[in-house]
Amino acid sequence: MTLMDIPQHQLTMTVLMTPDTANFSGNVHGGAILKLLDEVAYACASRYAARYVVTMSVDQVIFRQPIHVGELVTFLASVNHTGTSSMEIGIRVVAENIRTQEKRHVNSCYFTMVAVDENRKPTPVPIFGPQNDEEKRRHSAAEIRKNARIRANNQLNAQKALTIN
Repeated sequence: MTLMDIPQHQLTMTVLMTPDTANFSGNVHGGAILKLLDEVAYACASRYAARYVVTMSVDQVIFRQPIHVGELVTFLASVNHTGTSSMEIGIRVVAENIRTQEKRHVNSCYFTMVAVDENRKPTPVPIFGPQNDEEKRRHSAAEIRKNARIRANNQLNAQKALTIN
């Protein structure tokens, strides 16, 4: 597969973890990974929508294992679901030991990105239609996460209304 063959709804980025990303225990600082995750989500969403985008929310950032300085870290991003102006971007993070070539799934998360126009107002994005079984599974899971966020938000708003009265 060449760069020309990568679907518009997917993006891959690999970064070498250098000493400037280390925390006090010598592993890569979680904040450094969060910054890269946001950049990858931005690149994937803006490429798909052909628009600038902003980060609306981040869900389920799960640091499964530490990432070590000197490892190659690959971010595998894809558009999982679209709304009117929003997109869920799923990102899987894989760390690779350069010498042993051992690969580890170290992080997964979901970003909701919103496309914006020249006036920084939400603007429509192309509808994402899953094409294969894996994309259909991701799309369905994204709908479940979206509905869970809506339910949680409604419950919080109801609770706030009760405390105000």
